[in-house]
Amino acid sequence: MTATTHDEETPLLPQQQRKKKITPLPWGQFSILLILQLAEPLTSQVISPFAPQLVRDVGITHGDETRVGHYVGLMYSIFFATQALTVLHWSRLSDHLGRRPIIMTGLFGLSLSMYSFGLSKTYWGAVMSLNGALNGNIGVLKSMVAEITDSSNLPQAYAYLPISWSTGQALGPAIGGYFSKPTEQFPDIFGGIEFLKDYPYFLACAIPATFSLVALLVTLFFLKETVTSPLSIRRFLAMRTGKANLTLQNVSSSQDNRVGPAGTTEEVDKTNDSVAAANKPLPLKDLLNSKVVISALNYASLALTDIAIRSVQPVFYATPVELGGLGLPPWKIGRILSVYGVLNGLVQILAFARIHNRFGSRRVYLWSIATSLPVIAVFPIINMLAKAEGSDSTSVLVAVGIQIVLSIFINFAYGCIFIFITASAPNKASLGTVNGFCQVGVSLMRTVGPASANSLFSLSIDPKHHYLDGNLVYVALGALVCLGLVCADYLPKTDEDDNES
Repeated sequence: MTATTHDEETPLLPQQQRKKKITPLPWGQFSILLILQLAEPLTSQVISPFAPQLVRDVGITHGDETRVGHYVGLMYSIFFATQALTVLHWSRLSDHLGRRPIIMTGLFGLSLSMYSFGLSKTYWGAVMSLNGALNGNIGVLKSMVAEITDSSNLPQAYAYLPISWSTGQALGPAIGGYFSKPTEQFPDIFGGIEFLKDYPYFLACAIPATFSLVALLVTLFFLKETVTSPLSIRRFLAMRTGKANLTLQNVSSSQDNRVGPAGTTEEVDKTNDSVAAANKPLPLKDLLNSKVVISALNYASLALTDIAIRSVQPVFYATPVELGGLGLPPWKIGRILSVYGVLNGLVQILAFARIHNRFGSRRVYLWSIATSLPVIAVFPIINMLAKAEGSDSTSVLVAVGIQIVLSIFINFAYGCIFIFITASAPNKASLGTVNGFCQVGVSLMRTVGPASANSLFSLSIDPKHHYLDGNLVYVALGALVCLGLVCADYLPKTDEDDNES
């Protein structure tokens, strides 16, 4: 009896204790995607250190320091507004035409935008140059990451994705801080170049613009397509006409009625239907299920909270101490943001996958969102210390360091929400559209976030109003975090359950 019990139970134990085998990452193609993704943060972060000074230089504020934040936020918001109008279309096109041509179009758009921004001499010229209409790469690149991985190594892939963002967050501000107004900062090298005197921010913008062009060539020669049987542009345009659609339907119908080996068409039809369904992008209306909508809502909420904090941060650092900021020059702001980028990349690589596998996507996401509250609370503390001891004091440096370290953990939420979005897609062929749909909400929030947060910051420090002793913006940001936690409560719990089982 004992032997029988042993025979029945022992085969089950290895199955229960056996860990899920992790598929190795396809490092060749994955490394290329990391390089391509670097173009986006490098471009967006390079202007952060000198954007407040640029606004002052063009004179649109007429010397009113409290209006600087408003115009810096508006500059960012218009970029994301144009991106929101087009990102879904680019993502849907990538499901049909393939990922590579859309990525190359986006990289070309980034390059053109930055070269134009560096040549702008007016505020509205700079705003129009910083255009996101041609760039839909965010959703497309995430789709490719999901397509070259599986469920076992996807968290590991998302742990490495912050390498690109962190590198861009480190190099971008450093480039913007050190290479803006190069004739003043490096007179021995650039002092005799009249062009750089006339266009003091061109050199800083030209570096990420050139990188985008190099990334375009890398895509052209080395990146492999992940979409099965992508359509040519000519065929795609032909399919948009009613006559072409009717012809394709007739051809498809004749192929579906082929006789199988057994002499019947039933099994062939079913097989063809199932294969076609799995490999065909679904219409947008069929993708808007509850999982996709909830994931998109949380992604948008996260993006709004994150971009609001990130956009206030450099403006706060640049604002004079007596008005509620820290009064730092662009090169010091660039150094702080660069240190944050380096630390963020290291922590994400070393810790995210382990923490995610231990606690699950839902818990890590909730904790990451909650970390935003102490990050926001440190802002008025830094200003209070700067007023009492000076902006170069040790206590101010420690407080800024604490804020940077806490900010790192907010980024854990991105890896988690990307996993939820990938899991919500009905099939892989529609992954680009799902990511594009989610990215529309994110771009809209990033349109609202910088302008609203920085305008609220300007209103808070305005001596005429000085709401809540200049802390109104921080109270509003705290309320935004709480709203994000409410949205997070609707995320599926299955991922967490799986990790605990």
